[in-house]
Amino acid sequence: MSNPQAQSLVYQIDGQAFESRLFHDGDIVSARPGLIMAPNWMGVSEGAERIAHAVAAQGYVVLLVDLYGQAVRPANGDQAGAAMMPMKNDRALLLKRMNAGLEQLKIQTVAAVDTSKLAAFGFCFGGCCALELARTGVPLKAAVSFHGTLDTPNPSATKIDGSVLVLHGEADPLVPKEQLPAFIEEMNNAKVDWQLTSFGGAYHSFTDPEANNPGVQMFNQKVSDRAFKNMYDLLVEVFKD
Repeated sequence: MSNPQAQSLVYQIDGQAFESRLFHDGDIVSARPGLIMAPNWMGVSEGAERIAHAVAAQGYVVLLVDLYGQAVRPANGDQAGAAMMPMKNDRALLLKRMNAGLEQLKIQTVAAVDTSKLAAFGFCFGGCCALELARTGVPLKAAVSFHGTLDTPNPSATKIDGSVLVLHGEADPLVPKEQLPAFIEEMNNAKVDWQLTSFGGAYHSFTDPEANNPGVQMFNQKVSDRAFKNMYDLLVEVFKD
């Protein structure tokens, strides 16, 4: 396990400043696979940075993408909802910001990235973002959603270029159960290489140590460990030479 460094990447989208965070091991000079991480509704936060750091320690270059703008750092659920909902309701805007982050990951000169080995992953709202990015057909080897919603206003799984992994809490009340068969049908019709793991007894936000809303959002260490292992196993597989 390495000890990644963190560096801010500031860029403009339509005249608005965004500040994403890049995590990488500065002692490694060879090009590594690049991952874009979409955080939960709290955006670029200490919790999101801890996850990005841990994933980068596995040997990846990780860009924690800023989806709200440099000046927007929610401090509570009300602020997070106000920042998130305009993007949930405007998938074109969501994708513009995800694509901008992906482009920053590819063109930055801080850490060498093998641009033939890219993937996206995200949590809750970020899981939705990772899947939506994959649906556009950008060349991702994998897209991974942790306890994210699965619906989309524009089903376009036929464009998905890589593998899809959904890590779902079976008891999650914030991901309507009818989304699961609809997602499966979308993936099957498009002949996508997909997996959906439903963890029994797991609620929303099962990877978040701060989640403590009984019956709704609850951290589950065992499930979190299993879910991350599932992602790491898939990444090893899809990034093989």
